[in-house]
Amino acid sequence: MADTQDITVLIPVKLHPHAQERINGSFKVLTCERPDASLLTEEERAQVRALAVSTVASYPIDAAYIDAFPNLEIISSFGVGYNHVDAVHAGKKGVVVTNTPDVLTEEVADTALGLLLNTVRELPKAEAWLREGKWKSVGDYPLTRGTLRGRKVGIFGLGRIGQAIARRLEAFGLPISYYNRRPVEGVNYTYYPSLVELAAAVDTLVSIAPGGASTDKAVNAEVLAALGSDGVFVNIGRGSTVDEQALAKALEEGTIMAAGLDVFADEPNVPESLLKLENASLLPHVGSGTIHTRQAMADLVADNLLAWFGKGSAITPTPETEHLNPKG
Repeated sequence: MADTQDITVLIPVKLHPHAQERINGSFKVLTCERPDASLLTEEERAQVRALAVSTVASYPIDAAYIDAFPNLEIISSFGVGYNHVDAVHAGKKGVVVTNTPDVLTEEVADTALGLLLNTVRELPKAEAWLREGKWKSVGDYPLTRGTLRGRKVGIFGLGRIGQAIARRLEAFGLPISYYNRRPVEGVNYTYYPSLVELAAAVDTLVSIAPGGASTDKAVNAEVLAALGSDGVFVNIGRGSTVDEQALAKALEEGTIMAAGLDVFADEPNVPESLLKLENASLLPHVGSGTIHTRQAMADLVADNLLAWFGKGSAITPTPETEHLNPKG
């Protein structure tokens, strides 16, 4: 087993403090304010055998950055999404990329259901009504047009989190359909071969799709029109999967009824066109945002590094780099 104290891990952008504490206690650590290879000497770059990174879209771990470290073996990323890392290039270079799936699945699914309820039943607005004294001065909060009763739900992205959301929605008595790149084995939900066809068949669309070129602005004007005037759209996946301009227009013109968003294309910048809409329920990317779950994610970042250098095998390699991970 390797003496990890002699192994250099670079943390090139702010990391969860629990992950940083564990990595500091086990490895030799270098830190930078941003992933810019020029901030390190050639000798320092040669020492780096691992990167520990966060999901920060404005600080991508791209091919050029990966190539700057000749002895790099592993990139351990905080978050289930990892489109900020060029995992395909890493895989070709012999560098394993890991993420933190599973440990946040149930938390994000819980948030998705809460956001859906907020969107259709206007619960934040109803609470504001009470706090502003309107219950006493005006009367009962107006009856909501939205309800989950009688709805049909479509899920865009039936991975681990998508299936956890589906299980919760089944308990609500709602029928489930989905669109994925390919049908998922072992589920009884109705599969549609395109996102437009799914949207046309349901009135509630929940997106948990990953980011990347293949899903960029996949939820567009055509999909929203297919969802219809009673439609509700919820995004708990990645902001890049939505054409935000088209969504704002659909909400403003009544093409769909309402939307609930926890993620945005250019976080933390939220388009003014969405902020001004009364039929948009907006959250600041809190899907996995509990102390319990974020600490579990942080532990997995550190545990992937320790497993790789201690046992020669990472715990949660991404599909693009799984071929580099020894079995056993």
